[in-house]
Order: sequence, then C-alpha cells, then structure tokens
Amino acid sequence: MVAVLETALGGIELEVFVDKAPHSAGSFLKFLDDGRYKGAGFYRVVRPDNDNGEPAISVIQGGLLDQAAITSDDLVPHETTEITGIKHRDGALSLARGAPGTGSGGMFFICIGDQPALDFGATRNADGQGFAAFGRVIAGMDVVRAINAMRETQAVDDPYVENQILAEPMIILDAHRRR
Repeated sequence: MVAVLETALGGIELEVFVDKAPHSAGSFLKFLDDGRYKGAGFYRVVRPDNDNGEPAISVIQGGLLDQAAITSDDLVPHETTEITGIKHRDGALSLARGAPGTGSGGMFFICIGDQPALDFGATRNADGQGFAAFGRVIAGMDVVRAINAMRETQAVDDPYVENQILAEPMIILDAHRRR
C-alpha cells in the first residue's frame, strides 16, 4: 500500500507494510484515511550537528502539530524491529514514542541514512526496544533531505530537542493513498 504526503517542497511517497507491522501501519493509515494529516506537518529535524542523544542520528519527525489531539485510543502496541524484520535504513518510516506502547500514527519519523541505533537491542533508546518501523520512502527522499536541511528553529524548554524544533513546520498540505 502506498501513501502520499504532499508538502510545499513536493510529495513523499511511502510504502506501508501492513502485513509486517499491522499495528503501526494500521495506526498510520487510520490517521491518513481520517484526514488527520492534512494540516499536520514535519516539525523536528535531527542531524549529527544538532542531535542531543547518543549515538547521533539523522531523521525528520512529523505528525499532528497539536500532540494533545493524540488520545489513548490512538496508541498501539510496540512492534519491534526484531518482530517485524523492518530495520531503520535510509528512508525507513517509523513511529515516534516514549515508553513502549505510547506510539501512534500521530507522531512518526523518516530516517536519513541507515540508523541501526533505532533498531531493537540498540542503545539510542534506554529500554533497548528501539522504534517501530513500518514502511519506507519509495519516492521523494529529496524532499525528506530538504526538510532535514532546514536550519531555522525555535527556542524550547527541553534540552533534548534544543535546536531541532522548526520555527515554521513543513505543513502536510494533503495526505492520501496513492490514486
């Protein structure tokens, strides 16, 4: 199944692996089909030059701009890379999360370059569970890289995301299954 996210910089086409990661992919597709991504955006850019975690990674994070709109009903069980076999390689699509079981289609990220530190058993997440990859970019990595290169950020209170939250998010103008 292919999803398309349209931005002012162009489209990003995503292959979503419903068969390998049914909870994560299903959550993403529910947000897509319900129209919740229209007006959402990419709001966080992480690169080795601004990353405050270890080891350094490179991703763009997107989803709902009002994260309070993500309810407990939106949360899905954590599907590790060990379970799904989907690794965090260049272009991987994955759910952002705090503790396992707190991810949803409301917050997701796309990897720029291979990011094995985000896989099950790696050290980026203290619990060792990694993140739940459920798809990959099949067209539009130039758009992903252009978003990741954006430099103007806003002041934040959380030192972990300092210099990562865009001053102006890259808005998702439209989001749909490929027609």
